[in-house]
Order: sequence, then structure tokens, then C-alpha cells
Amino acid sequence: MAGVKSLLQVILYQPEIPQNTGNIARTCAATQTPLHLVEPLGFRISDRYLKRAGLDYWPHVRMRVHSCLEDLRRELPASRFVRFSAHARRSCYKFQFEPGDCLVFGSETRGLPKELLELETDCVVRIPINRARVRSLNLATCVGVALFEALRQLTYHAEKSFCSF
Repeated sequence: MAGVKSLLQVILYQPEIPQNTGNIARTCAATQTPLHLVEPLGFRISDRYLKRAGLDYWPHVRMRVHSCLEDLRRELPASRFVRFSAHARRSCYKFQFEPGDCLVFGSETRGLPKELLELETDCVVRIPINRARVRSLNLATCVGVALFEALRQLTYHAEKSFCSF
């Protein structure tokens, strides 16, 4: 991934379900967005369900596995880590994304730990849903909604530099 400039990056913190990660990898391939996985993972990278969900797009996925989030932060010191939580007050639609942002998502069953949500609280956002009817969205859906909203904001005024992804 070194030397490749991307508008955004996606980080999955301790993902548990291989099919979700495979679908997210496919979305990242379609948008030329690097995907970072932070251990421990709830599956092996060689998992057949992971590979199957990503179909034949794996050659186009720039994915790396990291032992901890701190190591990843050291690798991306200039990046802002925008964390997603169902409990955040600010909607992702009212948040101004910036080039270089890392979109951080927690595991399917636990979300992000409280200590990560308490850091830089101005960079913690939610995807608004009707919680009276639905408790949560699937992780792959959340990443898709957030990534495309951030890309929409960043490419809205761009001429044709990245709009044809």
C-alpha cells in the first residue's frame, strides 16, 4: 500500500464474521480504498467464506492486517480516525470528511470499545436509522453507507479525477 494515494481508508477493528469482511473488501476494491484489519480477527484470512464473499475481486483489494490499532496509528500519523458508533450524537451526514480520513468500524457484536470512542469525540459519528424499528445495520452495509457518503462529499466538486470509480 505504500506509495498509493487514496482519498480514504477503511479500518475494521476486530471483525468477527468473514462474510462481512469479504463484502467490505469487495466495496473497497470497487472504490480503490485500502482496507485494514485490526487483530484479533474472528476468522482466518484463508477462510473460504471470506474468500467467497469477496468473489474474484481479491487481486484488486489492498488489504493489510495489523496486530493493534496503535501500530496502525503510527503508520498513518497524518490521518484522522473517524469512528462510527450507533451511540454517537453526530450524524455522518453532518460531518465534513477530509481526504486521508480513516473510517473506523468495530466488531459486529461489540462495536468499538468505549476508550476508542472517548478519544477525539468530535470524530465519532453515527449512521442515522430508525432505532424504534431496527436495532442495528449489518457491518458491511454500514461501511458501504459511510464510505460512499465520504466519497460523495470529497468528489462532489471534483472534475473527473476520481469520479469514475
